[in-house]
Amino acid sequence: MKEQFQARMLRIHFGEDDRWQGKPLHEAIVGKCKELGIAEAIVFRGIEGYGSASRIRRSGHWSRSKDAPIQLSIIDTEEQIAKLLPFLDAMVEEGLVATSAVEVIRYSRSDIAPGSEQ
Repeated sequence: MKEQFQARMLRIHFGEDDRWQGKPLHEAIVGKCKELGIAEAIVFRGIEGYGSASRIRRSGHWSRSKDAPIQLSIIDTEEQIAKLLPFLDAMVEEGLVATSAVEVIRYSRSDIAPGSEQ
């Protein structure tokens, strides 16, 4: 099955060492997205990068630091993304959030019975 619709995409950039209530920040944000019923959230771990503080972040493979750059990509409707933003205001202490309008094409199997997993 194929479905197309307009949506919002958030890209959140921060460091792997960033935390929220003792938990890695990326885990906390993905958990909040799941709780809110957000359609899609994916975490990417970078090799190297820097942000607003101009501090170079590198993955452990390339340096002694384990503060690799993290990008979290989140996609859902404008309404669902709006529910998440107040939580990000509280959770992200240092980082960058970029938002853009996107056209989504979602493919799903119509032959999978409800409640079953493959």
